[in-house]
Amino acid sequence: MRSGDVDAFGLVYDFYQEKIYRFVYLKVPTQQDAEDITAEAFLKAWQYIQEKKAIHTLQAFLYQIARNLVVDFYRRRGAPLESLDEKEIVVADRSDLTLEEKMMLKSDMQEIEGALRQLKDAYREVIVLHYLNELSLKEVARIIEKSPGATRVLLHRGIKAVRGILGEKRG
Repeated sequence: MRSGDVDAFGLVYDFYQEKIYRFVYLKVPTQQDAEDITAEAFLKAWQYIQEKKAIHTLQAFLYQIARNLVVDFYRRRGAPLESLDEKEIVVADRSDLTLEEKMMLKSDMQEIEGALRQLKDAYREVIVLHYLNELSLKEVARIIEKSPGATRVLLHRGIKAVRGILGEKRG
């Protein structure tokens, strides 16, 4: 993307905004905080592009900015990364589903989000990036600044922990 190409950046925003928002939303206490951080992430990306600095992988770059802003968010408040206990689950408006299917989907999402809340932040982060945001392990590794092998181990351990949590609830 060339410096100053507003239309191209608009396309980038349209493509990545929802993914970056979802990534941030699972890390901060309120929807408003997630919206603010997401907007700030794209502003910082635009400023970086205006300075004509090189970006190797745009997607990883955007996630890295968002991740750093979440860390800054908690540093400013002097608080540890917050759990998701106070979050409201947002179920996408799916007109193709019946009311019963929407209720079951919401229930499943609440159960999964509850399990994610109980995970270590590192596990939750790789699961969200890989499964919800559909990033490759290589891209996740770049974002969290770990080797692909270490990322694979974190993902495996995170999935094992989720299965354990969900197994306890169901069994």
